[in-house]
Amino acid sequence: MPIDMPDPRSDLEKIPWLTALEPPGWETLLADTRLHQYSGGEVVFLEGDAAARLFVVHQGWAKAVKLSVDGREQILDFIGPGQPVNIAPIFAEHPNPATLIAQESCQMWSISRHTLLALLDQYPAMNRQIIKALAGRLLHAVTLVEDLSLRSVTARLVKLLLMQTQHTDQGAIIRHRWATQAEIAARLGTVPDVVNRALRSLADDGLIAVSRRQIVVLNEAGLKAWLESE
Repeated sequence: MPIDMPDPRSDLEKIPWLTALEPPGWETLLADTRLHQYSGGEVVFLEGDAAARLFVVHQGWAKAVKLSVDGREQILDFIGPGQPVNIAPIFAEHPNPATLIAQESCQMWSISRHTLLALLDQYPAMNRQIIKALAGRLLHAVTLVEDLSLRSVTARLVKLLLMQTQHTDQGAIIRHRWATQAEIAARLGTVPDVVNRALRSLADDGLIAVSRRQIVVLNEAGLKAWLESE
């Protein structure tokens, strides 16, 4: 549902392909920007829905998932503040390829595809940055397929931990309230019991320490060596 809107520009200016806009372009963009509020577990859009608006997270976290007919989910990505969501279907003029679900109370900006395509025609310098963003999403998808096909669950977990430590202090990965083992399992393409065994194995080897609130990487070099030897 739409709510009273703070200034969206601080979030939108962080998106590289919008830096090509000049003042008139920003006026057009901001005039079409809306803010929406979602509760934890609420669906923002479903796979197959028309990609009529681009979404950008303002506050909170959401997940992009593929759902099977029997209800199982494969998490494609977690999206946090300042991150755009559905770039590819917007510019491909294609339906959304995944379902987006709010992980917690979440606010998101939205901008119409019509406005974005018009700005793209007006500011050709946006093209290179958009190509770069789309190429990054493609590489992410290729890596996800590779990991699910060729790596063990423990290797996928180690890779995830190493990636997350790049954005933390002293190797402490804060676990959001929604970051349950079931959520981790859905991201790694497995089940919670297997994730639990993998975490326990890494902890027994002295590589990590696990608590309800955080996972602390005790030996980053050891994790990298483990991954290289996999």
